[in-house]
Amino acid sequence: AAHAAAAAPAPAAPQAPAPARTPHGPPPRTEPAPAESAGMRRAIGELMSRAKREIPHYYLATTIDMDAAVAWMRARNRELPVGERMVPAALLLKAVAAAALQVPDLNGFWQDGGFVPGDGVHLGFAVSLRGGGLAAPVIRDAASLTPVELMARLKSLVERARRGRLRGTEITGSTLTVTSLGDQGVEAVFGVIHPPQVALVGLGAVVERPWADRGMLGVRPVVTATLSADHRATDGAVGARFLTAVDRLVQRPEDL
Repeated sequence: AAHAAAAAPAPAAPQAPAPARTPHGPPPRTEPAPAESAGMRRAIGELMSRAKREIPHYYLATTIDMDAAVAWMRARNRELPVGERMVPAALLLKAVAAAALQVPDLNGFWQDGGFVPGDGVHLGFAVSLRGGGLAAPVIRDAASLTPVELMARLKSLVERARRGRLRGTEITGSTLTVTSLGDQGVEAVFGVIHPPQVALVGLGAVVERPWADRGMLGVRPVVTATLSADHRATDGAVGARFLTAVDRLVQRPEDL
């Protein structure tokens, strides 16, 4: 089946923290004011325009069988309190972080005409804000977290991003950004790299599709993972190794 592709904007500039509540004042705002939202859109537009002009993007995509991952996740969730249960995005983010350790040429920055590796795998996760625009809270040292820990961190950051309650340290320092529109029903997203990073990973919705395995045809949950990468830092062979690593890691969710 053909995939619906969407261009995912990169993270927006940091937002100012929401004002504190005073005894006689209004409660703090939980979304940008219209003027702030318009300014954010302009900032995003300017950053993405520069990224497309200056970064020679290349794009790769692969379809990942999620059958083992979903089955493991459901079994694990039965042992967890409702508020701590995982969604597939947690497993995929952990696989992306682990793959970035295995293929480190995609985890870092293009600075002064050369690649500078990151000091760890710090995943930026693009979050759409209710009032418009985007933020990209950072999951630091994501490769060292378990899927359950990563799920808890992701949930907290997304909730506080949409309330305008992120700290400055939580929106800077990402070494690789992930964008996902799976909750919107989009099957594939090809994003624009957030400079000075050299790669962006896109994750679509987990959908059921016909799948052939050892000559047998069945129906499996699958997800399309995409990679937008900077051709100055890597080429398609490196990008292919990265996506292959993500796929391989997802097939053994118990080891994530």
